[in-house]
Amino acid sequence: MDLAVSNRQRTRRVDTQALRALAVAVLDHLGLDAEVGIHLVSAREMAQVNWDFLRHEGSTDVITFDHGCTAERLHGELFISVADAVEQAAEFGTTWEEELVRYVIHGLLHLRGYDDLEPAKRRVMKRQENRLVAKFAETHPLARPAGRRGRGIR
Repeated sequence: MDLAVSNRQRTRRVDTQALRALAVAVLDHLGLDAEVGIHLVSAREMAQVNWDFLRHEGSTDVITFDHGCTAERLHGELFISVADAVEQAAEFGTTWEEELVRYVIHGLLHLRGYDDLEPAKRRVMKRQENRLVAKFAETHPLARPAGRRGRGIR
């Protein structure tokens, strides 16, 4: 397993070792090997990545790049905006750490082949995402809920 987490933002202090441990646990649970880079970036850098690669304006929560995943091994990168996690935490009544966990799981599911562009596929992906978030909330401190209203399908 080759999984690296880089923190290139200054919005919040992030326990990158805990986030890496969570990602490894999720991959182990899914029975997958991986070569994945997780980049925690500022809203400004995310907006630039979003424009450069997708031609979308503005920041977004997570962008996933598949570099040749197979059924057994994921190979890709996740770009995660911590500033977006802070904003969405306020919107959804969660913590920004919970949002980071959700974005990591969401990105790994994309690398696994899940899609959220069509409503039916989005529901399937969101159910799996919610299951994994709930499962790892039991064992990983970053994933523990804040005890407020949760997130459903959006």
